[in-house]
Amino acid sequence: MAGHFQEFEDEYLETMYEFYEDDASARVRTGDLAERLGVSPASATEMIQRLSAKGFIDYERYKGAKLTAKGLVHGQMMKRRHRLAEVLLDRIPFDGNMHETACRLEHAIDDDLEVALTVLLGDPQLDPSGRDIPKSGEHLEQRVKAFQQTHLELSNLKANESGTIQGILLSEALRSMINSSMNLGDVIVSHGEDRYSISGQEMLLSDAIAKSIIVQI
Repeated sequence: MAGHFQEFEDEYLETMYEFYEDDASARVRTGDLAERLGVSPASATEMIQRLSAKGFIDYERYKGAKLTAKGLVHGQMMKRRHRLAEVLLDRIPFDGNMHETACRLEHAIDDDLEVALTVLLGDPQLDPSGRDIPKSGEHLEQRVKAFQQTHLELSNLKANESGTIQGILLSEALRSMINSSMNLGDVIVSHGEDRYSISGQEMLLSDAIAKSIIVQI
């Protein structure tokens, strides 16, 4: 049950961050928060008071609530993970309710997976709806930068450079159309102008497809 309750707290802080995106200085009325979350005003007030006691929320009765510095960090993290999940679902491809599925996935993304997704997805700045994806926390930015020094999108390989395939963000059907022998761990060589080869077998990959393949150099 504790895990489910943590998810409820995450949802509240993520939603508070949405209000923060609209107006960073405004306080949020519990009625507005309740309407956004689809809960009763009494439930919203109870949770806001609980989060206030934990230092995530600055709450004043009759005036509303706003995120503390601690709450802002957490809300921003959850919103980043939600929007990264939407980018992932948009690319695999996914035929379902993107928002609801991303809401479930975001709670399973920890620091390690956030770093991996950031690199795999090419450090996207916008989600599929064109909304800004918040930055990683400072404790993860250095890890992402270090990872990016050795892991690139295939499209960023220069002519005659090679790399080991570490991630393939393509459907099986599309992979089969391109080259059924492309697998994780294969060494792929760039020959420039969208031309590549694996074990001497040449292939032509569009820039969009090459951006969906991550290699380690």
